[in-house]
Amino acid sequence: MGLQMDDDRPIFIQIAERIEDDIIEGGLEEEAQVPSTNQFASFYQINPATAAKGVNLLVDQGVLYKKRGIGMFVAKGARGMVMEKRREQFYEQYVTKMIQEAQKLGISKEELSIMIQREEKR
Repeated sequence: MGLQMDDDRPIFIQIAERIEDDIIEGGLEEEAQVPSTNQFASFYQINPATAAKGVNLLVDQGVLYKKRGIGMFVAKGARGMVMEKRREQFYEQYVTKMIQEAQKLGISKEELSIMIQREEKR
């Protein structure tokens, strides 16, 4: 559960992303119990309300669900949901900006493809 806090982004978002990372990487499988908000708060030395906000964000998205009196659990299909969300974010944050910059520089799609393939061979 290692997390370097980033001062540029809200802590609750970083908590939610850490849980998502654990789901993607297989550290948290479907129906697995997620650490409690108090555990997150203690581990990261943050306010429990902040930790709860991050967890509840994932509940609202259907990635986690609550079992009353027991805790939070990973929903069925959560990995696929998180992967799809992250792929869309990747496209928006990196691919579209890369293509826009390539167009400014007069780099064709073919040249861009060659550059990507060259990087894959490293």
